[in-house]
Amino acid sequence: MVTEQTFNEKPIVLVVDDTADNLAFMNAMLKDEYRVKVANDGEKALRIALSENPPELILLDIMMPGMDGYEVCRRLKAEPSTRDIPVIFLTSKNEIEDEKRGLELGAVDYITKPISPPIVMARAKNHLKLKAVSDFLRDQNSFLEQEVDRRTREVQAIQEVTILALASLAETRDNETGNHIKRTQTYIRALAMKLKDHPNYRSFLSDANITMLYKSAPLHDIGKVGIPDSILLKPGRLEPGEFEIMKTHTTLGRDAIENAERSLGAKVNFLWIAKEIVLSHHEKWDGSGYPEGLAGERIPISARLMAVADVYDALISQRVYKDGMPHEKAMGIVIDGKGSHFDPDIVEAFVEIQKDFSEIARQFSDAKPA
Repeated sequence: MVTEQTFNEKPIVLVVDDTADNLAFMNAMLKDEYRVKVANDGEKALRIALSENPPELILLDIMMPGMDGYEVCRRLKAEPSTRDIPVIFLTSKNEIEDEKRGLELGAVDYITKPISPPIVMARAKNHLKLKAVSDFLRDQNSFLEQEVDRRTREVQAIQEVTILALASLAETRDNETGNHIKRTQTYIRALAMKLKDHPNYRSFLSDANITMLYKSAPLHDIGKVGIPDSILLKPGRLEPGEFEIMKTHTTLGRDAIENAERSLGAKVNFLWIAKEIVLSHHEKWDGSGYPEGLAGERIPISARLMAVADVYDALISQRVYKDGMPHEKAMGIVIDGKGSHFDPDIVEAFVEIQKDFSEIARQFSDAKPA
């Protein structure tokens, strides 16, 4: 006795033929093993295939009035929801070219009439097994892709939380910086986007590296956590000895990140740009900067970009010992530093997008609303 449960577990097979006798014959042959649906023309076959309860296998006659089997197969394979349903052609057309055409359209098999029931049953069973395996593998691949995507987002979130936590730690030591962190990271991204197709920078400024530049920029002054308050928060210009101590924030920051890596027992790839920026953003193009006196292209590109962003923002920002400069004056000082303080190509890019810098400064202004 066939129960409702076992009936519902049977695969659905759609038989498409314009002859009623053929449909009756195929239904009688298949009904004990499968749930059989029938269609006497191509349009009805497509409606059934596109329904909420589609077939798992289609046995398709080729020679039908109106839409022939070839066209039905072509439409099935063009539709994402039906392209994976295996199609077996049943036809009296037995020329090699006919078979070749059917297989090229995406059919999985080709059975010539008169129909041999054992052949039809065996091939239907085999192709349903192949479809089950294919569906399983496709589901597994989909699951794996979703899992990789989920874990990638998780890793990215960990990166962002790590960087923001470190940046926030530095910011608490220097309460006058305000939105300096937000402005500088936005400046550096704008410069990077401008230069990404420049022949001297395109190999470094990939989309992934530009994203990491943006995320890493807030760490540029992380080393200030190691500078005494008497120097860091001094309401005036530093004495030469005090400035020498202030300069150590570059190596202190780099060392802090490396110490964290050593604690983990491995290099952390997403922090390598951060270490470049932290250590070298005070280097100068002519070699007169610190801490290592690097010059020209020996200075990492990330640090060269940060130098322009950091200096421009320092110039326009108000401090207890100075007023902020207007954009035009700050821009002039950056331009005057071309080839001495700054990478000339980066200064040229800065000039071309200087209105963007002005807008970023306005958007993330430290000014308190009235």
